[in-house]
Amino acid sequence: MTSQPVDGPDLWAGLPTLDEPPCEDDAAPDVWEDPIPLTGRRERPTFPAHVLPTWLGEFVAAVAEETQTPVDLSGSIALAVLATAAGGRSVVHVRGSWREPTNLYTVVALPPGNRKSAVFTLLTNPLYEAEKQLKTAMQPVIVEAELTARLAKEAADKAAAKAASADAEQRQEMVATAVGLAQTADTLTVPAEPVLLADDSTPETVTSLMAEQGGRLSVMSAEGGIFDIIAGRYSGAPNMEVFLKGHAGDRLRVNRQTRREYIDAPALTVGLSVQPEVLQDIGKVKGFKGRGLLGRFLYSLPESTVGYRKTVTDPIPEQTSATYTARIIDLTLSLAEWTDPAIIQLSPEADAALIAYQDRIEPQLKARGGKLGHISDWAGKLAGATARMAALLHLAEHGGGGYAHPVTEDTMNAAIELGDYYTAHALAVFDVMGADPVLGRARSVLDALRDNQWEDVSRRDLFTVMSRSEVPTVADLEPALALLEDHGYLRSYQPERTGKRGRPPAPRLLAHPALRHGGR
Repeated sequence: MTSQPVDGPDLWAGLPTLDEPPCEDDAAPDVWEDPIPLTGRRERPTFPAHVLPTWLGEFVAAVAEETQTPVDLSGSIALAVLATAAGGRSVVHVRGSWREPTNLYTVVALPPGNRKSAVFTLLTNPLYEAEKQLKTAMQPVIVEAELTARLAKEAADKAAAKAASADAEQRQEMVATAVGLAQTADTLTVPAEPVLLADDSTPETVTSLMAEQGGRLSVMSAEGGIFDIIAGRYSGAPNMEVFLKGHAGDRLRVNRQTRREYIDAPALTVGLSVQPEVLQDIGKVKGFKGRGLLGRFLYSLPESTVGYRKTVTDPIPEQTSATYTARIIDLTLSLAEWTDPAIIQLSPEADAALIAYQDRIEPQLKARGGKLGHISDWAGKLAGATARMAALLHLAEHGGGGYAHPVTEDTMNAAIELGDYYTAHALAVFDVMGADPVLGRARSVLDALRDNQWEDVSRRDLFTVMSRSEVPTVADLEPALALLEDHGYLRSYQPERTGKRGRPPAPRLLAHPALRHGGR
């Protein structure tokens, strides 16, 4: 597997190289070396397309080749396509009472010009074809139901009119007949036209569509506008309830003056591609992290191929495309009629592999010292997401009849490799979002040092220019200063005592000279 190193936000951008001769007033007690970037160098592995079933992996790779896009884009969209086909119609039984629905939330971040729309079209076309076939098959049923419901209502209305004009002796019997016909008419429902996919719909529209579709729906978009909609940019108030419960499968009840909608087991799939700046923006939206919305997405932050693309590329082989289309349509149609979801079981070996993975993850969730402690909300859902991906890979291999076979150890290991991939990318994404408060304060300290051009500064002077909402006390500043000192941006020293009496002077800080020369 190849890896793509990445720095976090470029805090060193614009600073001079340290082999330049320093100014005379920049004398330091020792030579300053290049500091270590605050976020280190996150290793972002390339999407492991080899873990996908052969027919799917070949198509994902072929799309990446023809469009000259990162395989991460087509790979993550492919998982969302599988989740659209199976979500709401299957669940994976992990162990005991632990079951996971098979829907997913995926988001890929790439700059403009990366042909995201073209990749989305190639991957989602079979879903629209399956939707068309479902509509064609349902049309006669809808017509019959509409006619039956209309006739029943007309019969009830006629019976009510007769009862209203009947004499006293016949009225009671005719009223009972009219009531019975009205009750029968009320029980008749017209099934909704099948819909698998929605674009950047409002939360209210998503809720209504899910209620009509028996709890299943997929929001797929090559843009990130859905985040603006959820945040309430157009309605004035955030509304994320359906996106929270739609991921977990928790019962959803909407009681408003204009409508009442009940969804016992919602299964919402979300597949998005966004610009990297969107990730920074959503990290600042009040409630997105606190209520757990950000912890529900599988993030991918691949390296852009723009500037390195071939002009003439290999087209997707016709057989590869035809196989992909047929398999996605078959999986979608074979599960479409399930009302009680198909139960996917794990083999004992697959369960053992997942247990070992959980044991590996758990120590990393420690708030202090855990690699994933600062994103525990996301990482706490990783085992469940891995079980979901294992079930989807299993269904991709066996089709709609996958419930008749248990998930194998090899399939679970493939899902675990995907889990490791998304973990590496989530760490990079949450760096961009500023999920680590110590790291965020350290960045603010660097900004303050640049703005004030300080060479030698006291902790208290530095504290006075910091935001109280970010750094309430001097003590809150210490972890950030320690981090900056560890990374070579600062040096702490003890000034010499100027007199023999009184308390010794407080320790002071020396700032890296390049922070004064580089500007912003």
